[in-house]
Amino acid sequence: MNQEGFWQDVEKSAKVNQEVINLKKEVTTYRKVDKDLQDMTELLNIAKTDLSILPELEENLNTLSGLISELEIKTLLNGPYDSYNCFLEIHPGAGGTEANDWAGMLLRMYERFCEKNNYRYEIIDYQKGEEAGVKSVTIRIQGYYPYGYFKVENGVHRLVRISPFDANKRRHTSFASVSVIPEFEKVEDIDIKESDLKIDVYHSSGAGGQSVNTSDSAVRITHLPTKIVVSCQIERSQLLNKMRAMEMLKSKLYQLELEKKNDELNKVKGVVSSINFGSQIRNYVLEPYTLVKDLRSGYETAQAFKVLDGDILDIMESVLKKEG
Repeated sequence: MNQEGFWQDVEKSAKVNQEVINLKKEVTTYRKVDKDLQDMTELLNIAKTDLSILPELEENLNTLSGLISELEIKTLLNGPYDSYNCFLEIHPGAGGTEANDWAGMLLRMYERFCEKNNYRYEIIDYQKGEEAGVKSVTIRIQGYYPYGYFKVENGVHRLVRISPFDANKRRHTSFASVSVIPEFEKVEDIDIKESDLKIDVYHSSGAGGQSVNTSDSAVRITHLPTKIVVSCQIERSQLLNKMRAMEMLKSKLYQLELEKKNDELNKVKGVVSSINFGSQIRNYVLEPYTLVKDLRSGYETAQAFKVLDGDILDIMESVLKKEG
């Protein structure tokens, strides 16, 4: 970082700076655990003759347990792409307004989580629902091991509630799928033929305000051989939106290639691959009781509204521990 001209390359410097932040956090946590362990040893020796320090000892033990748990999670974030930025997409299931609203609730949940945990996010593409919620949305997430944490959100999320759109106040079940892929740093080897692309331009949509463009600057690219569709409307320029969309497309195609290789390797090894995307991973029940339960780790909490307000770190970490 001290090299001359380092900060002139904005993209490279941002990645290196984020890596430094991540490493500093790990080293700081480790040193804190090491120091607290030494302090605990001293306190235990004192407690042999002075029981009055037991409350302090218990408090320090709770703090130390939390730090050790944090280090444990870090050892589980050892995938080759866990430190990468990621793209998170939300698509409502069948059900029209009801499902669109649920997709909008999930978007808000992830936005709140990012704000509470120092992740930076930007909405790359946003297709508003006709009456409520969203038809589809893509957000880009940066911060501390973004893909490592958010990859556990990949799958189908199920909501049970009394519908605010039903005049008879009946209970409804809604589904929405979440797809998470890493933003690969090097995908130059992905060859995309121009003839394989269908490119559409359209008006940007969103919640309104100055951020919504009035010209046809938004870009949607369909990769015809794989039927993969990517969109971008965050930039003012159609050209820049196309460039961002192509980056997402390359990441998706690269991910597809990796999955094919993993499937082939698993066949050779005799391993049956689990299908994560497209399978139900978590239930959110708001009626007749409140409960959020992750079907993989078994983690559950009655604080459903806190979860929907972005309090999902414990759930994420429970899945990382289960699958680690």
